[in-house]
Amino acid sequence: MNILVVDDEAQARERLRRLLADTEGRYILAGEATDGLQAIEICRTQRIDLVLLDVQIPGTNGLEAARALAALDPAPAVILVTAFEHEALVAFGNQLAGYLVKPVCPERLCETLLRLQNPTPARCVGPGTPCDRDPPRAAPRRQISAHYRGGLRTVRIEDVIYLRAEHKYVTVRHVDGELLIDESLRRLEQEFAERFLRIHRNALVARDRVAGLEKRADGGSFIQLRECAEQLPISRRHLPEVRRRMQGDD
Repeated sequence: MNILVVDDEAQARERLRRLLADTEGRYILAGEATDGLQAIEICRTQRIDLVLLDVQIPGTNGLEAARALAALDPAPAVILVTAFEHEALVAFGNQLAGYLVKPVCPERLCETLLRLQNPTPARCVGPGTPCDRDPPRAAPRRQISAHYRGGLRTVRIEDVIYLRAEHKYVTVRHVDGELLIDESLRRLEQEFAERFLRIHRNALVARDRVAGLEKRADGGSFIQLRECAEQLPISRRHLPEVRRRMQGDD
């Protein structure tokens, strides 16, 4: 996969350059650009499969550049790179291939690239943009990864029982133990919306692991989970939605 990195910050380009070099040749850094117009010209004259595109670039901004790139034939896949998490939602709203939040972590980059092993040439990037077909949003990951004692540990999404935010990290409770990851619980909820249910501001549970509810004498409600003895509290704010979901009222 030939990859073009577009960012006006030299330090950001250098970081992505190092991360791609660590993939041992599976992904090739085909070029770098500092603005949207330069990126468009490179994609016109070279074979580029994927563009890692910063949102805040001089002149033509990231979204405008993405629309122009989508009009090329063949069009490269485009992943937005942003320092602001709320901007990442633009990637979904404009049906791009996905997003990465700065500073880009190696695990997240590798997982995103794996999803794009066979990039589709036609991608819609906004209302009225002509497309050969209407592509879906970037598919959720099939596993979650984290570095642990010098190695990389991975957990299949279907093995995850719950996700709980603690300080700056998220604990991934799975059938074989726990994993600590440096990701946003809100971002995980957006990515895996079909699989997880929010029960508290700091907790998501796998829908297929929910066994029941328990009402305590003090008025608190707790969720019972299959293959997990731990019971998690349900906030009053989320209790009605949890009950509705459990009753199958979608």
